[in-house]
Amino acid sequence: MSLILCLETATQVCSVALAKNDEIIAIRESKEHNSHSALITIFIEEVMKESGYQLNELDTIAVSKGPGSYTGLRIGVSTAKGLCFSLNKPLIAIETLEGMASYQFTQLAQKKGNEKTLLVPMIDARRMEVYMAIFDAKGQRQTITSAEIINADSFENKSSNPILLFGDGAPKFKDLFQENKNISILDHFTTSAAHLILPALERLKNEQFEDLAYFEPYYLKTFVAGKPTVKGLYD
Repeated sequence: MSLILCLETATQVCSVALAKNDEIIAIRESKEHNSHSALITIFIEEVMKESGYQLNELDTIAVSKGPGSYTGLRIGVSTAKGLCFSLNKPLIAIETLEGMASYQFTQLAQKKGNEKTLLVPMIDARRMEVYMAIFDAKGQRQTITSAEIINADSFENKSSNPILLFGDGAPKFKDLFQENKNISILDHFTTSAAHLILPALERLKNEQFEDLAYFEPYYLKTFVAGKPTVKGLYD
């Protein structure tokens, strides 16, 4: 029996799930903007209380490592590392897009005729840019994760396959691809700690753990802080 606490904070969703093997036994989620720091520890306490398990009974803690929101990722990763240090538990880190694709693959696997579908999870990176990667219908990665500015020709070399765009970065391309019958956009898809369960189980089985001392979120792009706009502070 494997008991895994999963934390997802890479987007505006704050999500905490407790899984026994591949089954969710408790989950808490909120889409409230900028709520991660206020809710994550409360959600952890609530899912543990609901399940009847104690934190020291966990086998591992899994965290969504990014890319995504700088602040959200810092909160999720620091919380996960703090728990691992205090409980002496191993840390599993899963790329956010991989978790999204893993979940969507399980949905496609239940339907017939989707063997050639390409899965394209997208996280909004503002304007027409997204963090994205391409996976096949079996959840196998086809491209590296990258920050891309999407235009009408972005998937031209994949035109022989049906393409499914999903995630909070996908809906803004509905107008762009409305005439392209080969590209579908999944509405209302949100990231969730539940998406981490299957890849976390695989990593636990193979003992693929992170170095707690050195592990950091996968930001993909370097964070550049803007100058404060206080009058007179700069010449």
